[in-house]
Amino acid sequence: MANPGSPEQMRATQENMPAMPKGTLVSMMVVLVVMMVVMTFREQIGGALNIVFQFIDFGGQYPVLTLVIGGLLMITLSTVVRGLMSKPLEQAKTQHVQKEFNEEMRKARIENNLYKMKKLQSQQQNMMAASMKQSTDMMKLMPVTMVIIIPIYAWVWFFITNTVPSDLLVINMPWGFANLNDSVWFMPIWIVVYTLISLPIGQLENKIMSFIQLRKRLRELEAGKV
Repeated sequence: MANPGSPEQMRATQENMPAMPKGTLVSMMVVLVVMMVVMTFREQIGGALNIVFQFIDFGGQYPVLTLVIGGLLMITLSTVVRGLMSKPLEQAKTQHVQKEFNEEMRKARIENNLYKMKKLQSQQQNMMAASMKQSTDMMKLMPVTMVIIIPIYAWVWFFITNTVPSDLLVINMPWGFANLNDSVWFMPIWIVVYTLISLPIGQLENKIMSFIQLRKRLRELEAGKV
């Protein structure tokens, strides 16, 4: 057996890594197709969604407030759907085991404990398989959430383009004034603002949803339910 950490051992580890499941590739293809469809028909999709979302556009008079509410709705819908379809207890267990494994491996390398490193490396393939499975499960949820997220982005584009008066497109940002129709390199300012609003909300809601799901599952286990 090659020495732990040697090039031979690293090559052997890479060769034994689980192949990317076909489901992951299919999920990525579905996401790309959804994005292409929405980009091609964003005017029609945005106009159709405006029938519902017109109640939060305030006639275009408060574009930032509309972006905040739109971001809140988008992230809440995707978080709830993802939370209902995921297995938080299994994910938390896998993450905990992976963290402990990495800590033990790091400690063995610092101590130059070759016996312990070999023992841990014999378990590494199983760890990678578990990590790959968790990533695959998350990827399988992506098409479902993208079906929610991408059309809402189409509506935000429709809102910025057709509803907001030109004199209200200029908003005050921490770094100065910015026009929502301008671009930073290839990225429109409105996407930057919308994403900056949505990300912190999404992180908070993900934590809350995971906590609720974990508590529910733990109560089921304590009650003797499978």
